[in-house]
Amino acid sequence: MKILLTSFFCLFLLAKYSTAQIPEPENASDILLRMKKLNVLRSVLYIAAHPDDENTRLLAWLSKDKFYRTGYLSLTRGDGGQNLIGDEQGIELGLIRTQELMAARRVDGADQFFSRAYDFGFSKTTAEALKIWNEQKILSDVVWIIRNFQPDIIITRFPEDKRAGHGQHSASSVLARMAYTAAADPKQFSEQFRYGALPWQAKRIFWNNYNFGNVNTTREDQLKIEVGGYNPLVGKSYGEIAADSRSQHRSQGFGVAHSRGNFLEYFSLTEGERADSSLLQNINCNWSRVPNGAPIGEMIDRLIKNYDPAAPGQSLQSLVEIYQHINALAPGYWRKVKLQETLELIHACSGLWLEATVPQAYALRNQTIPVTLRVVNRVPLEMTIHSVILNGQDTSWNLTLQPGVNYSLVRQISLRGLPISQPYWLNESMSPGSYNVQDQTLIGRPLNPPVLDAVFEVRLLGESFRFTQSVFYRFTDAVKGELFEPLTIVPGHMTYCDPDLLVFTNGKEKELMVKKQLKTLQDEDEENGVIHPAVLSAEKKSGVNAPSIAITPIPGFQTKDISHPGDNNEFLLKSNLTKNQNTATWIIRTKNGTTDTLLQCRTISYEHIPRIDYFKQAKSTVVSVNLKTAGKRIGYIEGAGDKVPDALSAMGYTVIKLNEDMVTSSGLQNIDAVITGVRAYDVHDWLRGKYGMLMDYIKNGGNLIVQYNRNLGNDTTGIGPYPFGISNARVTEEDAPVQFLLPSHPVLHFPNEISDKDFEEWIQERGIYFAQHIDPRYQAVFSMHDSGEAQQNGSLIIGHYGKGYFSYTGLVFFRELPAGIPGAYRLFANLIALNQSKGK
Repeated sequence: MKILLTSFFCLFLLAKYSTAQIPEPENASDILLRMKKLNVLRSVLYIAAHPDDENTRLLAWLSKDKFYRTGYLSLTRGDGGQNLIGDEQGIELGLIRTQELMAARRVDGADQFFSRAYDFGFSKTTAEALKIWNEQKILSDVVWIIRNFQPDIIITRFPEDKRAGHGQHSASSVLARMAYTAAADPKQFSEQFRYGALPWQAKRIFWNNYNFGNVNTTREDQLKIEVGGYNPLVGKSYGEIAADSRSQHRSQGFGVAHSRGNFLEYFSLTEGERADSSLLQNINCNWSRVPNGAPIGEMIDRLIKNYDPAAPGQSLQSLVEIYQHINALAPGYWRKVKLQETLELIHACSGLWLEATVPQAYALRNQTIPVTLRVVNRVPLEMTIHSVILNGQDTSWNLTLQPGVNYSLVRQISLRGLPISQPYWLNESMSPGSYNVQDQTLIGRPLNPPVLDAVFEVRLLGESFRFTQSVFYRFTDAVKGELFEPLTIVPGHMTYCDPDLLVFTNGKEKELMVKKQLKTLQDEDEENGVIHPAVLSAEKKSGVNAPSIAITPIPGFQTKDISHPGDNNEFLLKSNLTKNQNTATWIIRTKNGTTDTLLQCRTISYEHIPRIDYFKQAKSTVVSVNLKTAGKRIGYIEGAGDKVPDALSAMGYTVIKLNEDMVTSSGLQNIDAVITGVRAYDVHDWLRGKYGMLMDYIKNGGNLIVQYNRNLGNDTTGIGPYPFGISNARVTEEDAPVQFLLPSHPVLHFPNEISDKDFEEWIQERGIYFAQHIDPRYQAVFSMHDSGEAQQNGSLIIGHYGKGYFSYTGLVFFRELPAGIPGAYRLFANLIALNQSKGK
């Protein structure tokens, strides 16, 4: 007898375990918590818009106190926010926040799901969010997840109106309410039934009321639940667990202190059967809700009563009997869920260590690699490993495991037929507000299925079980000790562009180098498998079947291949354009008459999450811009992370990255402008201590440009020479008209004449965190607003101080410059030139 689960259902069983980290062995308390959960048949789905929107205290309480099957559906992956720990934006930030949510769920015990919605940035209306996302598309995702997760109740985080504070917030609740009804309607999204989904009607849907800042939506006549208790098996209160969970959102700077003691959560009924005493009022939670299931509940009661935390292995016989009884039930949702939970408990109580590792983190598609299998039986119980299956290749072992003995086996495993390790939502080109995923069974998954699994067939106590372990790269770090990283399958030929951003002015020539990217010690021939780089080099010299590397044509550019013998290719580019243009060139390879676009592997690595790899087309953004600059040496104080320094270098400036020790009178000499990165004053406490030094720099003829910081209210002491505040005001419409308040101001004329055309083709938004309460000694240069709102004058303020200038700007140069927006380059060059413009 073996467990067999369909693939679409497995995604909902394994949502919080699909992570590129080896599972930690469960202790005796964890096992007891799992046993208690095995006897509870209730489920709750929490729905909101972004990573960090979830109520981690409530999730922890539902999962670890009430033992409900608890899930969090974040409609987006948080792609459109700001990044406090690095320079990743867009889909890369979404990849980071996906892993941060997975880390949070490992703390609070809930499952994690996503729709295909893309976080396109701050939205001020529900209608805008639903339109950009494609309402029906994302509604179908929410319905699909509800039909498979089958929650007894649904809880939303936000109201459906402006109190939500963000159009995507309110839209998430609108979609949740619509899906609550649609999931039960067999006429809606009926194509999902081909994949095993069934109509599902949750009992009720609540709104989880809140008191945030100045918005209090709680009332005493609402349903109130105490969730601040202490869990002795965990050794923490739910406030402490919640803080640990929320603190996983490091890219957002959301580390919070532990809280302890009582805490009430408030709920308003949105639709469904009234409840005035508990969230799951009148919903059966025990095994009697399953036909012939009542005896199983009694068996689990005895299991818990007789559990010995000093000897979990003594519970195996009872668990095997429970497993047999559950397996004998008629097919159904709870049979599948509890069968999987029982299997995991059997593995945990067995103490059986199963490991499958490879000697390097990257492997070529279609390569054959050595996989080392390690097994240790850590309880005095007879167990037998019959076989291990990897990528459909069955390795017979037939090994009786003696307690305490380490067993290992190395097998050569072919990866033929396995795809490269691309996150599934990035396999296809995006729509403007959503990812495209054609495989219905993948929708909702937080991550890809594991690249390669080892399925161990183990026999114990007369039953055969299949325990699955992902294959990892295992290594030892001299400081951190034993570490496990994911195995990534890569294409055989990868390249990248150096530089990946080229800015052309006045017809200048620039070189672009195409460099070979090696993640393994081998390269791949698409037809014949793996060959060594030396063979490729010989082919290239002889010209026989040698692949040809080129770049795609760029309108208005002349390109010339100036490559020398070797692995890299070099091209000389010259712009013939007299107009501004933002485009790109892609790297292509022609072999045996077939041309394809090559990929680059992008790796994102932070200590708090597993290593992330994804693939994008190898390209260089090519900007042709009618640009003049004044001043050469830029001192850049990095903030939370952005790619503005790269753009400045591409413009021809010499960029000196300044740290605390370099911000001195001598260190600032011969610096034409000092620029602070986004949120620099939020992340560097030392900057306020340099206030006097920077003001002296301005007074003596310097130029200080401060990019946006967050929520400093009316107090900006320690930033500018005169007072101003920083608000939450922003303009989210990237094409919002811009009014020039001071048409004669030098920033609009030197060295580039700025016009309305310079605000064309901007992406995502105009600006964020605008200045407010502005001292009259500053000049506001622009006015802009979103549709139906009042004018905002704080996007750029400039003050003359002594012989120099100070500027604060909320304009999102950190987005526009890396995206290659010509007008952003021209305006930023004028800001840099302010102290060069006198008499011009």
